Amino acid sequence: MFKKILIANRGEIALRIIRACRELKIKTVAVYSECDNLSLHAKFADEAICIGPADSKKSYLNIPAIMSAAELTNADAIHPGYGFLSESAEFASICTNSGVSFIGPDNDIIANMGNKSIAKQTMSSAGVPVIPGSKAIVDLENVHEVANDVGYPIMLKASAGGGGKGMRIVYSENEIEKAFEEAKLEAELSFNNGDLYLEKYIDRPRHIEIQILADKHGNVVGLGERECSIQRRHQKILEESPSVAIDDNLRLRMNESAVEAAKACSYIGAGTIEFLLDANGNYYFMEMNTRIQVEHPVTEMVLGIDLIKYQIMCHADYKLPDWMHSLKPRGHAIECRINAENPAKNFMPSPGLISSFHMPGGMNIRVDTHVYAGYRVPSNYDSMIAKLIVHGLNREDAINKMMAALDEFVIEGIETIIPYHKQILNNDNFKNGNFDTSFIENFEYVKEYDNASA
Repeated sequence: MFKKILIANRGEIALRIIRACRELKIKTVAVYSECDNLSLHAKFADEAICIGPADSKKSYLNIPAIMSAAELTNADAIHPGYGFLSESAEFASICTNSGVSFIGPDNDIIANMGNKSIAKQTMSSAGVPVIPGSKAIVDLENVHEVANDVGYPIMLKASAGGGGKGMRIVYSENEIEKAFEEAKLEAELSFNNGDLYLEKYIDRPRHIEIQILADKHGNVVGLGERECSIQRRHQKILEESPSVAIDDNLRLRMNESAVEAAKACSYIGAGTIEFLLDANGNYYFMEMNTRIQVEHPVTEMVLGIDLIKYQIMCHADYKLPDWMHSLKPRGHAIECRINAENPAKNFMPSPGLISSFHMPGGMNIRVDTHVYAGYRVPSNYDSMIAKLIVHGLNREDAINKMMAALDEFVIEGIETIIPYHKQILNNDNFKNGNFDTSFIENFEYVKEYDNASA
């Protein structure tokens, strides 16, 4: 087992990793920027080192500073969390070459799965269902021909990216050149790589992901699905497990596909296979996330396991237990991401001082957060300040529990999207499970409702 792990991240995920390490009797090193010196992850780690100013390029993305901190503290492993350097093949390679274990897959796996075109080819060769589309990068010379072969509508996607950047839906041939130029420019600005590929656009799908764990002994376990269709501008805001759209037979098939996907790239550790599920029960590989996900707690709640602990153990050469292959979801879990944003003002960021902070409590209610009363939310990073997770006997029970927990959650001094979540949970289509990735596009937040119910 590792003796000391440096956590190359901040916020709630850094604190989450510290807690897992404590249970495994592993010492921890936190790195923090100048504006994060009062964050809880810096307070609760065994050691903490400032690695630069607030600008993430000079701190949390500063590989030399992070590696210097690892050397200074004699850390024998680095956990990247999610975001920042978690899917940087360069960072993984530097860690390995420096004799420090990277708690993530090998750099070539990160690079290949990060290239959507290569990832798609790999999965297709392994028999994992993929969306029909181009087999390689497209350009203005061949995009018309490929699009006509696939059939409209089509989706142009950045080969090197995600999060909705460098993506365009094209419904007809006369739109494609303009969409191509826009997507290419956006991809270049976002990822320093303008390569695009093309695939059939699946209208009104669900976004379903399968959690996997893989050890160094050839064992790969599919750990069921997470329903991630509630998204705003391709960013997840609410997740749940299991999905109402998936029966036992489909769950088994999707799990098997996820396991084959992991085996196809010789994966090690915790990863997620993301699929699009159409209205007819057909599912298609979308991408592989080579890291722990923000929404991993919903899987933990329905399976009763600690994914971060097992992720670390896989990289420390432990073998996954046999009983993990027979795990089945118990009850229902929902996660609401609590962002410091104002939903009444087009989700404008709301950094500032938290004057009052009260977390909800009760049976099967969990809050993952790094903030507290007196904490100042910086404007330099992602706006998520907490994750509220509940576990109920069934989906209805979980929804009711989440509504009660949101009512009890008090965050004053800044705006949050708590009122927005309440309205989602109170929506009939959501309650009935009648939704897809277009749900938020057709959902209207009513500020008056919030005031009336406060």
